[in-house]
Amino acid sequence: MAWGESNVWLAGQDNQDLYQQLLDDAEAAPARNAERKKVVHPEEMPWEMSRQGLLKHLINEQMNTRIETMDAYMQIVPPGSRSGKHRHLAEEVLYVLEGQGYDMHQDCEVEITDDFHWTPQDKVQKFEYEAGDVIYVPPNTIHQHFNASPDRPLRLISCINRIFKQCGLNDLEQIEDAPEYSPGVTLTPEMIRDFLKKPS
Repeated sequence: MAWGESNVWLAGQDNQDLYQQLLDDAEAAPARNAERKKVVHPEEMPWEMSRQGLLKHLINEQMNTRIETMDAYMQIVPPGSRSGKHRHLAEEVLYVLEGQGYDMHQDCEVEITDDFHWTPQDKVQKFEYEAGDVIYVPPNTIHQHFNASPDRPLRLISCINRIFKQCGLNDLEQIEDAPEYSPGVTLTPEMIRDFLKKPS
């Protein structure tokens, strides 16, 4: 053979129909998608008492919906309380449904070489908001939500692109837990109503 490296690249006897699997997957997608939800009803949206706080998942990769690229949840911060504090590589947008509050944001210096390094900046910024406002959280910003009302809940809708996770960049770090967080708790409507009434 004319190529000196042929002894190397001709090695191996494993055969797999990987390209055909891509074709088969594309052909099966319409029928598969027809079985996936385009409308999600409240009773199909799971609750979670997470380290970030009280969440009702609206759209999630594990919920068998037609949404391919985005996750969304409603976050409820009880009167006088706060969310957890975390940082993630993907940018996030939140719509303030109810109440008033403020965010604390701390940007980070990022260096991506063979490894991924981030260093929090000294400056911490406060952003106030109320129902009807939209909150933008830049990539890799440490952030936390605070309910400024002593007697009304703060409700936020969070949307985040899951493409970072699909690209192997699910850089999510929990820095502080929400006060209400309790591992393994099973939420009921009665418990949630209690969270909304009482200051933490």
